Amino acid sequence: MVQDESYRNVVINGFFIIVILMQTFFSSFLGVIFGSLFGCLLRLLPPLDGNILILISFPGDILMRMLKMLILPLIISSLISGLAGLDAKSSGRMGTRAMVYYMSTTVLAALLGVILVLSIHPGNPKLKKQVSVSIKNEEVSSIDAFLDLIRNLFPENLVQACFQQIQTVSKKVPAPPSPLDLIRPLNVTGLSINGSQSNSSSETSVPTMVTQKKLEFKGGMNVLGLIGFFIAFGISMGKMGEQAKLMADFFNILNEIIMRLVSMIMWYSPFGIASLICGKIAAIKDLETVARQLGMYMVTVIVGLVIHGGMILPLIFFSITRKNPYKFYGGIFQAWITALGTASSAGTLPVTFRCLEENLKIDKRVTRFVLPIGATINMDGTALYEAVAAIFIAQMNDVSLDAGQIATVSLTATLASVGAASIPSAGLVTMLLILTAVGLPTQDISLLIAVDWLLDRMRTSINVVGDSFGAGIIYHLSKGELAAIDAKHDAKDGTDMVKLHMMNHDSIKKPTREGVNTPQFSGYASLPTDEYEVQVEPSLHL
Repeated sequence: MVQDESYRNVVINGFFIIVILMQTFFSSFLGVIFGSLFGCLLRLLPPLDGNILILISFPGDILMRMLKMLILPLIISSLISGLAGLDAKSSGRMGTRAMVYYMSTTVLAALLGVILVLSIHPGNPKLKKQVSVSIKNEEVSSIDAFLDLIRNLFPENLVQACFQQIQTVSKKVPAPPSPLDLIRPLNVTGLSINGSQSNSSSETSVPTMVTQKKLEFKGGMNVLGLIGFFIAFGISMGKMGEQAKLMADFFNILNEIIMRLVSMIMWYSPFGIASLICGKIAAIKDLETVARQLGMYMVTVIVGLVIHGGMILPLIFFSITRKNPYKFYGGIFQAWITALGTASSAGTLPVTFRCLEENLKIDKRVTRFVLPIGATINMDGTALYEAVAAIFIAQMNDVSLDAGQIATVSLTATLASVGAASIPSAGLVTMLLILTAVGLPTQDISLLIAVDWLLDRMRTSINVVGDSFGAGIIYHLSKGELAAIDAKHDAKDGTDMVKLHMMNHDSIKKPTREGVNTPQFSGYASLPTDEYEVQVEPSLHL
């Protein structure tokens, strides 16, 4: 009877998953079609285009708000509940495997982008005049960005980290007057030195400007700092054992509640995704011109993302797990489509959890530990995109990069992608670091804005795919450790049950043959005396 009910639940859940997948796929397809139609219509009705675009994108805006609403409680509950179920050694090994995988795939993505952009050579100096847009960008220091990354890892206020993060800001201010400047006005006008007459009063002094750096808080959740704190919190709670059981139960229940909310949102997601895609396509004023000017750049990025997501990541997955990677792709299809629609790794995180745990049956201790970290620091698509974009800008400026500069682009793209926020268009911000590192004009980033909306969605989907494959690989490598932890817990639970029965035993009924009193359990009164003594002997030390 129980088996029939469990089988029925599996069938029902599978049916719901297939229905939602089909809805998501068709909604994305319809979003592209209606977005193109609305785009043509809006070009005929310019006075109404703003209001209509807002109405078209409104359901998608609601979806993004609901997904972002769940990010903070999901990261907190998943990290703590996942790490509390692991011992320190297992979590350390799992974290090491995750970091090795993240850095390896990110470096491979950046190298692939460099190879493709040098081979295809999409940049042309004539393009800069055709699509020139004047946007002022601040110079960014690589050292400041790296130090900000470390600062954000250790937030001074957890509540503030939920909506702000620290950033080094450079501003040009007038230099303070030197002692010579203070003395100079005291000189008498008209005195001749070596036969020349001074006329300092008629000279206009221009104040010297210097760059001053200071720390400021900017809007946006400090996900890295929250992850760092709650990883330490979860590991510490796991070491406390039974003392922290009540707290562990609380976060486990919180995580289950959040996942139930995610399941409810999934029924609405097809409408939201269609709205997001439709609104973005309809907002393009001249798609044909943009495609003609930046078509080869888009082709280079898209080819790189397809190769990395469709060949390199599946090959790594197959070589380690010996399982079909494209069957794995089928399990994360909904997360991939959601990433295409939302362009946010963090916003897709609730869907990724659901796909891996329910569709692919990956252990929750792995997903809860690996996915929040991966959504923050594992940015394969962003690394590839930034490497291509930096060399593309160099080609448009007719600048030849030597081997050292190309290596700098690859390394900086890898590190910058780690620091990129898991929000839409974060890659454009971190692109400043790469251009500054190799001495390219940062204002040329504005040339890429016209097509960034599309490439941002595609690279985000590859980021999510990389996180998912990483969770599958780490689960495969950690199966033995997880089984050992489960066996240890099962043995401990069995011992606790025996002790619980011993504490609740009835009063002593009769002596044994040796004269030693034997406790009689109300539930085991019919057991033979000799057999019963053998069962309880290890606990009573009789």
